[in-house]
Amino acid sequence: MPAAGRQAAAEAIAARPFPITMMPGTIVSGFMRMKSEISPLPLLRKLAEAGARLALPAIAGRGHPLIMRAWTFGDPFKAGQWGIREPLPEAPAVDPDVLIVPLACFDRAGHRIGYGAGYYDMTIHRLRGIKKVTAIGIAFAAQEIPHVPATDRDERLDLVLTERGAIDFRGL
Repeated sequence: MPAAGRQAAAEAIAARPFPITMMPGTIVSGFMRMKSEISPLPLLRKLAEAGARLALPAIAGRGHPLIMRAWTFGDPFKAGQWGIREPLPEAPAVDPDVLIVPLACFDRAGHRIGYGAGYYDMTIHRLRGIKKVTAIGIAFAAQEIPHVPATDRDERLDLVLTERGAIDFRGL
């Protein structure tokens, strides 16, 4: 997909009403996109303007959940694994209420395929063990596939947002 199409899709997602009610101060974690992933930044900017507190992931090491660190637009970054920008280690760790999750593909059952390390599955599992969290995938509509082969270690998403609309899996 050309860069202009990817940007238009990200802006379309941000332009729609957010599908869950959020109180000011709700902690929302996003991510810094890799390669041609959809950018969550327009959505994160909109949520921050509405009073959300933001966080971004930092990789703690293979086999460990992500550390979500507080972040605001303009904060400095460090290059993490695969060159992905992460908040500095001094940024406080937080437990988000809402996770905006990257994915390679998804299905209508709320399953996703990520990039194979299981970081988001471990992170969602850890957070769901301590509080109510909402996991929301963000993707291009073209990333939907008929069936994702899921295992018992895979965490289901609550919703997926695409340029065509929100897909809600909470009633499944």
